Amino acid sequence: MRLGVLDVGSNTVHLLVVHALRGAHPTPMHDDRSVLRLAEHVGEDGRLSKVGEKALLSAVQRARQQAEEQRCEQLLAFVTSAIREAENGAAVLRRVREQTGVDLQVLTGEDEARLTFLAVRRWFGWSAGRLLVLDIGGGSLELATGLDEEPDVALSVPLGAGRMTRRYLPEAEGGGRPDLAALEQLQQHVDETLAPVGAKLRAAGVPDCVAATSKTFRTLARLAGAAPSGAGLRVPRELTVTGLAQVIGFVSRIESAALAELQGVSPQRAHQVPAGAVVAQAAMRAVDVPFVRICPWALREGVILRRLDQLEGA
Repeated sequence: MRLGVLDVGSNTVHLLVVHALRGAHPTPMHDDRSVLRLAEHVGEDGRLSKVGEKALLSAVQRARQQAEEQRCEQLLAFVTSAIREAENGAAVLRRVREQTGVDLQVLTGEDEARLTFLAVRRWFGWSAGRLLVLDIGGGSLELATGLDEEPDVALSVPLGAGRMTRRYLPEAEGGGRPDLAALEQLQQHVDETLAPVGAKLRAAGVPDCVAATSKTFRTLARLAGAAPSGAGLRVPRELTVTGLAQVIGFVSRIESAALAELQGVSPQRAHQVPAGAVVAQAAMRAVDVPFVRICPWALREGVILRRLDQLEGA
């Protein structure tokens, strides 16, 4: 069957269409994304602006049309931190449903952590043993660990790369170089926030495999020398603490406009790389691991796999 997954995140509205069967590898058939940066359209009053809502409506309508053209039998649509935290989020979602017919479901941070964990478990398999997963989004950081397909511990903290950039490194948004003093403040804030989180994860058991997913981790790994995306999904990729420290030293001293010109860096997210690197380093330090394995599957694949499991059960 053909399944469409519409992921409305803090940075992008991403439609993924796959040919999916229970027990088989979901095969991508269509991929399209719109960069909206919805989190940047949430004002000081906590409300999503009219401009942001209009852009969201247009992107969802476009995604629905594409899903129909791709003959999707189901469209699984969800939103993450940007909309769920907006004061008017529920009203916006109601208007989206009324005007587009798409019912966007709100995922909690813990939902994100659990579904991403499921995707990474299926990718690496049971041979990975106790698995620990790190996932940096635009608005939040998800962490989960466990031996099975359901994690023993699933946590979400508001340390997304976009959120931290807006709060601590606004000069990077304009194409400039990160302020080093602000970068130190960011490091301190992230370390303090992750101290109790790391303690919970370490108490759950020593992981046999530590995996990281998300655009942020893939970009950092590429900057540290990992294989490019053109080499294929199944090429092993890692990010070490040593390599990450070198990346931080580099990205903290270069304008984000120049960073955007490097291979492996998305121009739309280049300004978020310094903050994302600091969060990644702090997360790896909090769980005390020397490196992470990069997993190409993440939340969208987790949503697909969970849906296929539900269909099989039915």
